[in-house]
Amino acid sequence: MSQTASAVHHSPKENYLNHQKTVWSWMSTVDHKRIGVMYLVTLAVMFFIGGMLALLVRLELLTPGVTIMGPDTYNQVFTMHGIVMVFLFLVPSIPAILGNFVLPMHLGAIDVAFPRLNLASYYVYLAGGALVLFGLFAGEIDTGWTFYTPYSSSASSAVLFLTSAVFVAGFSSIFTGINFIVTIHKMRAPGLTWNRLSLFTWSIYATSIVQVLATPVIGITMVLLFFEKMLHIGIFDPALGGDPVLFQHFFWFYSHPAVYIMILPAFGVVSELIAPFCRQPISGYKFVALSSVAIAFLGFLVWGHHMFVSGQSVVSSVIFSLITYFIGIPTGVKVLNWVTTMYKGSIWLKTPFLYALSFLFLFTIGGLTGIMLGVLAIDIHLHDTYFVVSHFHYVMMGGTVVAAIGGLHYWWPKITGKMYDEVSAKIACGLIFVGFNLTFFPQLILGSQGMPRRYHDYVEAFAGLHMASTIGSWVLALGLFVVLGCFVHSLRRGKPAPSNPWGAATLEWTNATSPPSPHNFVTSPIVTHGPYDFDAVEEIFSGDGASGDGSVQMDQPPSVAPSSSAS
Repeated sequence: MSQTASAVHHSPKENYLNHQKTVWSWMSTVDHKRIGVMYLVTLAVMFFIGGMLALLVRLELLTPGVTIMGPDTYNQVFTMHGIVMVFLFLVPSIPAILGNFVLPMHLGAIDVAFPRLNLASYYVYLAGGALVLFGLFAGEIDTGWTFYTPYSSSASSAVLFLTSAVFVAGFSSIFTGINFIVTIHKMRAPGLTWNRLSLFTWSIYATSIVQVLATPVIGITMVLLFFEKMLHIGIFDPALGGDPVLFQHFFWFYSHPAVYIMILPAFGVVSELIAPFCRQPISGYKFVALSSVAIAFLGFLVWGHHMFVSGQSVVSSVIFSLITYFIGIPTGVKVLNWVTTMYKGSIWLKTPFLYALSFLFLFTIGGLTGIMLGVLAIDIHLHDTYFVVSHFHYVMMGGTVVAAIGGLHYWWPKITGKMYDEVSAKIACGLIFVGFNLTFFPQLILGSQGMPRRYHDYVEAFAGLHMASTIGSWVLALGLFVVLGCFVHSLRRGKPAPSNPWGAATLEWTNATSPPSPHNFVTSPIVTHGPYDFDAVEEIFSGDGASGDGSVQMDQPPSVAPSSSAS
């Protein structure tokens, strides 16, 4: 992607992982790559905790009646599952891990604009996570992850820990958003115009805007709820003269944009996965880039579609329903352009691309069911049923998590300098895809038949679908554990990675070693073409395995010339 790409063939012995090895050097680092790795480890722990809670929920629902826990415990478990997964994993996941590691290198920068603020955001996140985990053991938090009033106003005082945790963790999100916005505006390499930004950068840019504008709303809402519980001030509780619907407006004004904080970065990751494994530039680059900004804007205007049965006016509901249809347009633009990119491309079926294909299938189901829920008559029937649960998980798990895992496979050689076993990685991808659909597709049927969400028990007629869903959760968990084993094996026994194993054209692959040096690049890049110009990297890729630096020679990607056959 630049005139200095040839400088990366020989990996220096010193890199960001080994140039300082003390624990303190990691704890006090301002290197965006190390901060990204620390986020990776921390978020993996949070994902494990949230996942174990989810498995307990599904195990309880294996059969009608009490299986392993009573109704009160069940309410607490699914509440903590939602809070941990949404606020401590999904919201920070891709920006915190891949955004931190990749974004500055995509810009040709040596770091983010405010390195110390970046480190501070990590420790603020840790503080929020600690409060959540403390609340987990404080007991009797059964409000659901939405903290709906008036119940949360009068529930256990342990709710105070959770509202404080969301408030604190929100600052981490705001710090990260500010940092990324300034970095993108001010730290771009010479020649890197807006039309040459990677689509991952565009998605992080749109996400950061939403983080900065929307997150203060949930922070203020949590403060108001905190003071209502502490001082018995009538804000949301009708017994004190408050309005519980006001809480819903505040909560969803943040929480629907928060859906795009979670999914917009996934769109960027998928663009980076599709292009190099099709050997074609992303079709309609400008439309895909600007659709991220359009989604970020429209995301602020549709919060009311969560409140069709709250008593809001019919006119308001019709307007929110209409705007919900509109937001499907820029999302559809992305999906159609990704499919067009694959058309007549020289497909290279590596693991990251398989995750991209899984994303396209799963997210499309999530998006279409979301449009269905935007239809007033349909939503009234499906509101608060398992259809909504399934839709949400098809978007968040099938979208954000699948894209994050695919992105982690794609950038794993750059992060660690090691290759993973392709066969094991593909098996894991297959298990995740099958397990996910077996878990959540039956829930679409359950919801359409009237099974309410958050119920501890159900009638015998729903037993078969619930059993299938629980078995699917076990298959999904197995796939995720295989992913973990694949990465651990890679760290211990993986072959050294070339600088550019995928033949990609973005700066982190063409101008940085695997793993990168402490300051990312040996010399400052000068960008001369776009991020998906694969003609420019053919020579780099061909020479990489023969560099004599001890890295393994990878099987080369197909030719840039389009071909209808898959290799």
